[in-house]
Amino acid sequence: MKNLRQLFPILLAVILLTITTCKKVPITGRRQLAFIPGSELNALSFAQYRQIKEKEQIIKGTPEALMIERVGRRIQKAVEDYMAMNNMSDRLRGFEWEFILIKSDVVNAWCMPGGKVAFYTGILPICKDETGVAVVMGHEVAHAVAQHGNERMSQGLIQQFGGVALAVALRDRPAETQALFLGAYGVGTTVGAMLPFSRLHESEADRLGLIFMSMAGYDPREAPKFWERMSKLSGGQKPPELLSTHPSDERRIKDLNAQIPEALKFYNP
Repeated sequence: MKNLRQLFPILLAVILLTITTCKKVPITGRRQLAFIPGSELNALSFAQYRQIKEKEQIIKGTPEALMIERVGRRIQKAVEDYMAMNNMSDRLRGFEWEFILIKSDVVNAWCMPGGKVAFYTGILPICKDETGVAVVMGHEVAHAVAQHGNERMSQGLIQQFGGVALAVALRDRPAETQALFLGAYGVGTTVGAMLPFSRLHESEADRLGLIFMSMAGYDPREAPKFWERMSKLSGGQKPPELLSTHPSDERRIKDLNAQIPEALKFYNP
């Protein structure tokens, strides 16, 4: 009974927030709980991005760095065009797009809220060419457009802080809130209650990313080939999908192949 009394405020917060703040993800139409104001989340994102740029070695002016910028701008335009066509441009309010290349052997790329993108040089050999970069760029930008970070942060604020506002969490528990933010973007992810949502987000970003890269003039049929290269890189040594924040390579490739006909409708080479 005591535990139930302790959980009641959190359950009430979840119910109220679900009623008042549910949104729909572009393209997929899935309803999501994302109640953090974009201005607050963007401010936190921009601050973290500045810190990363100060700490990491940013490559500028090289053919690879220029390619990241070029692909990013084409994906950006595709996203802005798609959102405008569907009367959803307000979802991009406050975006300050930026695309950087970081010198690191890490095989990774990400996009924070507000369009702050980073690629690591370690992923470029797997991308292979500009279209491969577009596969990754479309996927990572899709996370930001679909407000997956907002959704995961909202879930975390409910689970850890009882649903308080982001500004309050930052003021009262800054270190934990910053850790929550980094975790929402794949840093220090562990098996837990939020894990299934992460796998859902990855699959959802795959589908949105195919649309965006197609609208940007990149062939979506190259997306499964990128994940085939990723699969070979791993040598098949992957944890079970249940324990992974990403879909298995086999499942991802199968899903992408099934989604290509939809994406080709947007393809404008």
